[in-house]
Amino acid sequence: MATSRGWRIAWALAVTQTVGYGILFYAYGVFTVPMERELGLTRDRTSLAFAAALLVSGLAALPAGRIVDRYGGRALMTLGSLAGGAALVAWSRVETFAGLVATQAVIGLVLAAVTYEVAFAVLVPWFRRDRLRALLLVTFAAGFASTIFVPLATSLEAWLGWRAALATLGATLWIATVPLHAFVVRRAPAYGAGDRPAREEEPVADAGGDADPTAESDVGLGRAVRTASFWWWTLGFAVDRGVIVAVAAHAVPLLLEAGHGPERTAALVGSIGAFQVAGRVAFAPLAERLPIGTATVATFALRTTALATLAASLAASGPAVLVLLWAFAAAFGLANGASTLARAGLIAERYGPRRYGTVSGAMTTTAAFVQPAAPLVLGAVRVAQDGYFAAVLVLVGAAALAALAIALGNAGARHGTPKGGGTR
Repeated sequence: MATSRGWRIAWALAVTQTVGYGILFYAYGVFTVPMERELGLTRDRTSLAFAAALLVSGLAALPAGRIVDRYGGRALMTLGSLAGGAALVAWSRVETFAGLVATQAVIGLVLAAVTYEVAFAVLVPWFRRDRLRALLLVTFAAGFASTIFVPLATSLEAWLGWRAALATLGATLWIATVPLHAFVVRRAPAYGAGDRPAREEEPVADAGGDADPTAESDVGLGRAVRTASFWWWTLGFAVDRGVIVAVAAHAVPLLLEAGHGPERTAALVGSIGAFQVAGRVAFAPLAERLPIGTATVATFALRTTALATLAASLAASGPAVLVLLWAFAAAFGLANGASTLARAGLIAERYGPRRYGTVSGAMTTTAAFVQPAAPLVLGAVRVAQDGYFAAVLVLVGAAALAALAIALGNAGARHGTPKGGGTR
């Protein structure tokens, strides 16, 4: 089904995901300190406001996915982009903590409407053989979101002040994303408005069994939640995402506390983003040679190894410390990049492209509380143990749990069938 229009949509989403993540997600950290200074807020309050955006985004993922599966993503993404620009303008005018939380909650809704979950649900039905390549195009471009927009937001803030900088970024979001969402994004023709959705009683095609090579699964949410693999994968993806967010929140203070200077810390943390792009490039050919479930377990195992290396660096001394830290940055970044494609590919293969948005959204909503809670838990362990070593060991255990959950989900997909159904 991959047509030239499908590739045009992929290119458009590559642009809108880069701009959307750069402005709506990564730029928040740039404005944290100036907001605190002017509004008299403490770090825990600005962190709580950002956590509100993440929580609302997770809770809104299921209804957003249902909308895309039923009506397509054009209207949702266009309205989301319009609302995003308006939310940034409103954010630029806040005077209180309550106002900041309110604008971040709106941005959480926008994130649910315009970022990866919805973009993948739009794109997946347009492709089959080249699906991972299309997803790679989008995620490869979006991997540079922080590289582009953190320096841009920093320059705008220094030049205009944080309020005018936010308003400028809101206008940028409108200009760069609204036309592409409105005039390029389209629903795949096989799933047009005249198609009736297939019954949820249709059997599940096992990912590792004798699935018909010419037909993909078409599994509704009601049937998906009756499979063990759905819940194992939901657990694995939720815990893995929590680990990623916790590391993103604590990497800089961890390295500074370990005695590394600001320049080395910036180089190490910044390199994770570069390795993330490389991980996405590497995953697509890997997934063509291995079953998608196996490639996903390997990705999660790499993250576990990376965190174990970080823990080892905290206990080491001498030149070995720097070697271990660069090994951590490389492995963690590679796993970060690959895991985005792994999740999309695994869900699409097991449940099919037609219901991708609903099933993926349900997984995200189920895990909505893990993402904002993870940095808080890690910080609590660090305070209780007066250092990060025990906290990193907790992350190692969490990453290992995520890999195990994915493996158990794979086993269920190969050998189990939902109650009342068979395999194709």
